[in-house]
Amino acid sequence: MNKFRARLTFIFIALIGSSVLLAGIFMARMLQQSNIDSLKVNMERELRIIMTTVEWKASGFASMEERFQYFNGKALMLKQSADARVTFIQADGTVLGDSDSDPKGMENHSDREEIIAASRDGIGYATRFSSTLGRNMLYAALPVKAGDEKLGYLRLAMSLTEVEQSIRKVWLGLLSGLLVVFVLAGLISYRIAYGVTRPIELITSVAQQITDMNYKYRVKVSKKDEIGQLGIAINRMADSLQLQMNRILEDESRLKSVLENMISGVVMIDRDGNIVLLNRSAEEILGFSAPELLGKRFDQAKQQFEFTQLIQECIDSKAHIRDEMVFYFPTERILEINLNPISEVSAKWSGLLIVLHDITAVRRLERMRSEFVANVSHELKTPIAAVKGFAETLLAGALDDKETARSFLQIIFDESERLNRLIGDILELSKIESKRIPLHFSPVHLQSFIGNCLNVLRSQAMSKEIELQMSVPEDIYMEADEDRLRQILINLLSNGINYTPEGGKVSIRVEHMTGGSDAVESDKVRFTITDTGIGIPKKDIPRIFERFYRVDKARSRSSGGTGLGLSIVKHLVELHKGTIRVESEVGVGSKFIIEMPLIH
Repeated sequence: MNKFRARLTFIFIALIGSSVLLAGIFMARMLQQSNIDSLKVNMERELRIIMTTVEWKASGFASMEERFQYFNGKALMLKQSADARVTFIQADGTVLGDSDSDPKGMENHSDREEIIAASRDGIGYATRFSSTLGRNMLYAALPVKAGDEKLGYLRLAMSLTEVEQSIRKVWLGLLSGLLVVFVLAGLISYRIAYGVTRPIELITSVAQQITDMNYKYRVKVSKKDEIGQLGIAINRMADSLQLQMNRILEDESRLKSVLENMISGVVMIDRDGNIVLLNRSAEEILGFSAPELLGKRFDQAKQQFEFTQLIQECIDSKAHIRDEMVFYFPTERILEINLNPISEVSAKWSGLLIVLHDITAVRRLERMRSEFVANVSHELKTPIAAVKGFAETLLAGALDDKETARSFLQIIFDESERLNRLIGDILELSKIESKRIPLHFSPVHLQSFIGNCLNVLRSQAMSKEIELQMSVPEDIYMEADEDRLRQILINLLSNGINYTPEGGKVSIRVEHMTGGSDAVESDKVRFTITDTGIGIPKKDIPRIFERFYRVDKARSRSSGGTGLGLSIVKHLVELHKGTIRVESEVGVGSKFIIEMPLIH
């Protein structure tokens, strides 16, 4: 902690000292710049006054020597009044006169910084060390013009010694003050660091005691600042240890709750072969309550012999085993059994975990799939047998009888068409059930859309003198896959026509159902397809959407049906997030009701 206190003291001193130093540097810079700016203003004013007292015309001088004498004399005279170095420079850079040096020995000044700036900007300044005078100088130059003609330059130079001396005084005062500040900062910083670190030392000591399980020590809190809050937190930590233990017990209870509510059965057997854990699902699957099995050896738990053998095999091999088994008690079920050996950190075997999954429903679905294959085979066998039989008859000589041959060929063609429809429906149903058909939703105007659907079926209806009716509001639109919606409606309307006697009626009605004023998404469209056909017996209604299920098998096949139409319709409606149901009465007719969301 002493190292931290020293480090904190040093940081405070560094911060205070650097702040004062930076402020001093800024003030010195500002003072220096202010003095130089003031000198520049004064020098410009003096240059303009001097410019009015000097004759620059070359015609007034008999020779170049006279010009040197004239300008050099002027420079010496002006230096006494201006207290500055005065230089007269010809337009080409030749020095005509200088108050501090012989102009004849001076080099050309056309490349001097102040002369270039004066030529460009009308006045030029430069600060540099003068090799002639041996000190830093501030130079100011003005161009001398007669109309547009540039005659030369007038330059004034002043020493920066006074400015530098004042800056040195500032720096001396700054360093003296900085030394005092460092001393004061050191004392103040140490006091602050001590005040910060001392409570931390006490808190650390108490925390160490609590770590050593000595909970009687507490931090004495005298302030409510961050350090005080830390002390309060340490005190609360000691008080909350028991609470944490309670929370651990709560977490254990939650874990037990999860285990108890798992669908899969879980059984744990320890290294001695005793059952030590059994959840509720395992009780239901095995047909025994936990008190009846807990603490007993697995081979004394009145379980099936095959199950007991599987457990013993896993204990002997200490390897994962997965198997399926039929349990007949308390009810007949097919179980998937996973046996997993449990090892401790030291890799020492410590028990066995058994997970039981009820897969009866899965196997039922597989059986249904197998039945579907059998039904498909049966449905395909009928038209194939018909085609083959009539083709053999034709090959046996029936081709000579044109009327018989034509009749047989028509039957072969009809059966092949039925076979083609059946295969197409099977493929379509497979795609729909596997969700491999992407739906392309777009706005559909239902009145014109349903009118087009009825036009497609009008000739089929007219052949049986069946009346087609529609009741659709003119302004109703919905989002749907147009092709799939057409497939749904035409399939149901076509079924209605096929199973309605001559002179009957098939109608479709569309209604807009509002789900609530605050939820547009719950609005629905209801399609009701009604016929006056033969109807469906009540016992058959729950199964009419199954694949290949027919109420009247003979009539269904004679009408060209494949037995898959309603199953396809049901899946397409569900893809649109809709529902379909049927109401029917034998001899009166059937009513199919579809409800779909208005907007997807």
